Amino acid sequence: MLHFLPAPLNGALASTLMLLNILFWVPVLLLVATVKLLLPFRRVRLAIDPVLLRIAEAWIAGNSGWMRLTQPMQWEVSGLQALNPCQWTLVICNHQSWVDILVLQHVLNRRIPLLKFFLKKQLIWVPIMGLAWWALEFPFMRRHSEAYLQKHPQERGKDAATTRAACEKYALVPTSVMNFVEGTRFTRAKQQRQQSPYRHLLKPKAGGISLALDAMGEKFGAVLDITIAYPDGTPNFWQFLQGRVPRVIVQARTLAVPRLGADTPGDAAQALRALCQDWINQVWSDKDALLEQLLTEKKSRINFK
Repeated sequence: MLHFLPAPLNGALASTLMLLNILFWVPVLLLVATVKLLLPFRRVRLAIDPVLLRIAEAWIAGNSGWMRLTQPMQWEVSGLQALNPCQWTLVICNHQSWVDILVLQHVLNRRIPLLKFFLKKQLIWVPIMGLAWWALEFPFMRRHSEAYLQKHPQERGKDAATTRAACEKYALVPTSVMNFVEGTRFTRAKQQRQQSPYRHLLKPKAGGISLALDAMGEKFGAVLDITIAYPDGTPNFWQFLQGRVPRVIVQARTLAVPRLGADTPGDAAQALRALCQDWINQVWSDKDALLEQLLTEKKSRINFK
């Protein structure tokens, strides 16, 4: 509606509306979360958690509102027709930009339970937002490198404990556990450094998926595999706010939840991780082929013109 504005002015307006939406909803969220903090009983949690989720959904709806007002972006979304807002769901997605998070929230809000992201520990100190993520019980992970863990072995396993504790809480109320399985945003430099076998993706990591499955058992009813493509180039957040993202493609497919067979030999946790790694490798191969198709189609259109 306001797409005629110059890009910098449009970006300033979008930023202001986003901030006002945060300042309205976060105090409400923290007020309700404080009740749960002061009364840490199961019955209180069962009553308060749905209220927190509704507040978060209203916050996301507000973001969708200012995005519709300020963003000329063309949305091409498919595969979301048969989702269940009352079913525990494990969500996996490729990761290219901070814009991915707003895209996912926009297309999935109230279609599935609220997305719960795994966040880096340092993000808890982000003004206002850190408190909001804490109130919504997003798990904060340290994500130490293997070199660090070899020097500090006492830190090994702490992220697994954090993940398991968070997932045990999520088992009380329908939740969507969101995992960017690459562990970081895709760049060509990271791809080359990893020697990734994929053209448009980094190597996937199965640790978060296997921990979530181990902690929540049979709660998950489905895996939602989402592929995001920006055919005109991956935007940064300021480019997005300015309305400089012409088009985004979001394709989703529902997959069966990986499960161990009753006759699986050996250590169950280790077997689950191996199963998840084999499974996610195949999912990532399919995703890479899909991204190649989507981006090749864009190039073909340009050459045709």
